[in-house]
Amino acid sequence: MLRVGLTGGIASGKSEAARQFAALGVPVLDADVIGRELVAPGAPLLDAILASFGDELRLPDGSLDRASLGKRVFANPAERHRLEALTHPAIRDEMLTRAAKLDAPYVILMVPLLVETNMAGLVDRVLVIDVPEQLQQQRIMHRDGHDAARVAQILAAQADRATRLAAADDVIVNDQGLPELRQAVCEWHQRYLALAADR
Repeated sequence: MLRVGLTGGIASGKSEAARQFAALGVPVLDADVIGRELVAPGAPLLDAILASFGDELRLPDGSLDRASLGKRVFANPAERHRLEALTHPAIRDEMLTRAAKLDAPYVILMVPLLVETNMAGLVDRVLVIDVPEQLQQQRIMHRDGHDAARVAQILAAQADRATRLAAADDVIVNDQGLPELRQAVCEWHQRYLALAADR
């Protein structure tokens, strides 16, 4: 089965692109969703995170205080790398396990930090949802209500646009609207079906 890694910077539209692939019947495995499942109360990964970062990050219902942890690691690259060393191998293994159980011409593995975490080896092709940086910043501020300083902090934790594009096999530039994104996804869907058939 062909494995396509879908990635892009924050507010690039990768989640919407993933929804469009799913609407076409393509299985989509989302690293963020899997990551949340792996830190559910009682999960071994949650216990490992709390042991490393402190039990004060456990909410009254037993779940992880993701907001507090996020603020902490975004402000401290060393802390972020320590968290990633715990989470990324677990997410990677779970994605591969789930992908192996699928029966489809191709699967989308949506990994926001595909380039940054060297997870490109998971996939046969890397599809980047690209957006001009100024438009990206506007979308983040509008969508999430962040100020310019917070936006800069978030973007600094991700690969820059040039690095992401250099890692891409395929690119969708998402600087128009939903109809244009939907059309681009449909076109790539046909190409991936053809590539899968040739394997």
